[in-house]
Amino acid sequence: MAETDRQLAQQLETAITSLLERRSDTASICPSDVAREVYQGDDEGWRGLMEPVRQAAWHLVAAGKVEVTQGGRPVAQHEARGPIRIRRARR
Repeated sequence: MAETDRQLAQQLETAITSLLERRSDTASICPSDVAREVYQGDDEGWRGLMEPVRQAAWHLVAAGKVEVTQGGRPVAQHEARGPIRIRRARR
């Protein structure tokens, strides 16, 4: 992974964590919330960050920090199809 890719991944992970910290303990966020938070422009360029956001979320899942859900239930990466949500890991 190139250094700029690592920096982007870290920035996205930080944004995920930050957005979740600003919401209630049971709230979830959409990957588009993260993309919009990080994107530096006024156009639709945030859409290009959607897949990197999803990958950052899966990295945080592996670290035990968040869960990725569909229909309110946690899903594994290989099961996820379509829209996802991200929430704090349940302990």
